[in-house]
Amino acid sequence: MPNSFLPVWTRRLHRWGTVIVAVPFLIILVTGLLLLWKKDVAWIQPPTRQGTGTTPTLTFDEILDVARRVPEAGIQSWADVDRLDVRPDRGVVKVRAANRWEIQVDLQTGEVLQTAYRRSDLIEALHDGSWFHDHVKRWVFFPVALVVLGLYLTGLYLFYLPYRRRRRTGSASGGSARPDSRPPPGTRPAVLPETR
Repeated sequence: MPNSFLPVWTRRLHRWGTVIVAVPFLIILVTGLLLLWKKDVAWIQPPTRQGTGTTPTLTFDEILDVARRVPEAGIQSWADVDRLDVRPDRGVVKVRAANRWEIQVDLQTGEVLQTAYRRSDLIEALHDGSWFHDHVKRWVFFPVALVVLGLYLTGLYLFYLPYRRRRRTGSASGGSARPDSRPPPGTRPAVLPETR
């Protein structure tokens, strides 16, 4: 294998890999940045409210009755509920509707503490590709992650190449190569006339 093959192959992989993964990686990057702030930005994920106590007294049926009274959530039965997130230390249960609305209910009084649209689950689904389809998650986003790893490794190699060349040039000439002894890029070295 000639010495020039690896740098050329690495540059091509780096260039085309970037083009191939551009859109999926942009989705992963932007959603990842948003998820870093989900606990701090209410638009992404509503903050958890504080209930009146830490001992749950509401039954599941009572929680469902409270959730039915919130029109935004569109809950009529348990089929409309995506999940319940019980936080005994905060005295609250988060009822997440299938339409991504979240109702925070006091576990003792049954009072609705907050109703808000929860975007973090949607952002997470976009981040891992499952929002599109499970096959997209496995056959697009996972390979994109592998290509990005390849871009990282080839980028490190391309970064290292000039240092390796300088070291080789310096050792071949018996000393360190002086940068001022080379002509500027894009110019030809001066050709001296022959002397007889």
